[in-house]
Amino acid sequence: MHPVDESRPLARILLFGIQHVLVMAATPISAIFLMSATLRLGPALTVNLLSAAFVLSGVGSLIQSLGPWKFGPRLPFVMLPGGAPLILFLAIADQHGLRTASGAVILTAVFYFVVLPVFSRLLTFFPALVIGTMIVIVGVNLVKVGAVLVTGRPGQPGFADPMNLGLGMATIGFTVVFYLLSSGILRQLAVMLGLLAGTALAAALGAVDFGNAAGGGLFHVPQPLPFGSPQFNLVAALPLMLYSLASMAEATGQTVINAEAVGKDIDRRTAVPKTIRGDAITSLVGGLFGLPLMVTSGENIGIVRVTGVRSRYVTAAAGVVLIVIGFLAPVTHAISVIPSAVIGGTAMVVFAVITVLGVQMLGRCDLDQHTNTFVCAVALALGLLPILIPGVYANFPPNLRILLESGVAVGAFTAALLNILFHHIRPGLAARVAAARTESDNGNR
Repeated sequence: MHPVDESRPLARILLFGIQHVLVMAATPISAIFLMSATLRLGPALTVNLLSAAFVLSGVGSLIQSLGPWKFGPRLPFVMLPGGAPLILFLAIADQHGLRTASGAVILTAVFYFVVLPVFSRLLTFFPALVIGTMIVIVGVNLVKVGAVLVTGRPGQPGFADPMNLGLGMATIGFTVVFYLLSSGILRQLAVMLGLLAGTALAAALGAVDFGNAAGGGLFHVPQPLPFGSPQFNLVAALPLMLYSLASMAEATGQTVINAEAVGKDIDRRTAVPKTIRGDAITSLVGGLFGLPLMVTSGENIGIVRVTGVRSRYVTAAAGVVLIVIGFLAPVTHAISVIPSAVIGGTAMVVFAVITVLGVQMLGRCDLDQHTNTFVCAVALALGLLPILIPGVYANFPPNLRILLESGVAVGAFTAALLNILFHHIRPGLAARVAAARTESDNGNR
């Protein structure tokens, strides 16, 4: 039996699952809080959306990890809201209203199923060179996300606060110490132990606001259609549908790199569509609960690589924990008190591992060939541009800007296009030119 499919003692699986949740719980919390602040939602609606985000994240993680029928690749995956889909959701809600934004999510989920058969036939144009380049961009982008949790955003109050920087660096230091001095299960739990030690230090320094952990009842069941009946507008949903194409390309890379991280051989033609179907069905249900698109996250791949725990039942356990958190209001509030700087310090380590995995994949792509080096270099340059220089496309039309500002999408499509030009079209043209010259020479004789 492959380690991915091995079950472990329940208590140990639960511990490893909680580790995934602690490292990644900040994503649904920050996503919903951003929605609430941007759209000026009331406290009751915010709690309802937060509960739904945890529950749907858990359901999606179970689908991707356990792989029922044709949904989910049976790899250790966790699903989360946030990122570019959240920004698009907020833009649609601001222009057309929340009901139209929910309708756009549902339309895009259906669009996944419609386009998937065509996209599956294009997977041959996403070799390791393309996917490795995309994973490096994903990793750099995620490291930046983790760093912003530590430093805050430039130009805003509290940016680069020494206390937050100290907590972030201390959390990284704790993680290194636990990984260095421990062995066995304690070493595998180094990420979680580092995060807990960082939280304890923050509490000792008075940097934890325990007031957020109070209030609310014991249970909370998320209510469907929190904004009312969805409204379906194809024009309003178009930016989200266009993004879904980039999301499918990213899901391809996430599936391949996840399989490589756990050492499992997969058939991309079947595994990738299963991942995308898992994204689609979870997003379809999430749209009914007022959530943005739910996407398979590559963030947990770093945890898998650091800990060496490859069992998909661990992320399935994380899914169960996320569902329980969604129904238990006190637990949700307790997790939300972990300082962002502590979570950011942990995230930076975990996310940097993803970059290393992309570099390892590129190392097997024969970069001694100048063509491969050129393809990788151009894709990295264009993909990293909006990540390293935010706002570079600020003067472009809104819909075009949304696509260009997704560095992962730009890098993936650039690498795929150049790969097609240099490795598929150019050899054919060269062969035709050579054949024409040969016929011309024979005719002259």
